[in-house]
Amino acid sequence: QVELVESGGGSVQAGGSLRLSCAASGFATSDNCCVAWFRQTPGEEREWVARISTWYGSTYYSEFVQGRFTISLDNDKNTVYLQLNTLKPADTAMFYCAAEIGTSCPGLQRVTDFPYWGQGTQVAVAS
Repeated sequence: QVELVESGGGSVQAGGSLRLSCAASGFATSDNCCVAWFRQTPGEEREWVARISTWYGSTYYSEFVQGRFTISLDNDKNTVYLQLNTLKPADTAMFYCAAEIGTSCPGLQRVTDFPYWGQGTQVAVAS
């Protein structure tokens, strides 16, 4: 059974940093899969942030990231990370980890592209 558990969220001042973790179980991140981060604010659609092809190590980012966030992988820990730097109040959201197994992330960035989801971790950025 696939399970994704996010952690690392919290409250920071604008310009601060956080590192989010997505601990996976039920599959190996060393296999061919795609793990993504999305975010959502109340009343808004869930928005794709970044994704990583765990087989090839390729990374992809949404335009609004503008070099501030970095997605990475630790196969020994079966965990995907999202490093958030230079945070802005507009980054305040619930961040979710999502996964699709057996694919190398070709263009996957819709909510419906990912069958497996975590419960989310809250990020709050104060001005």
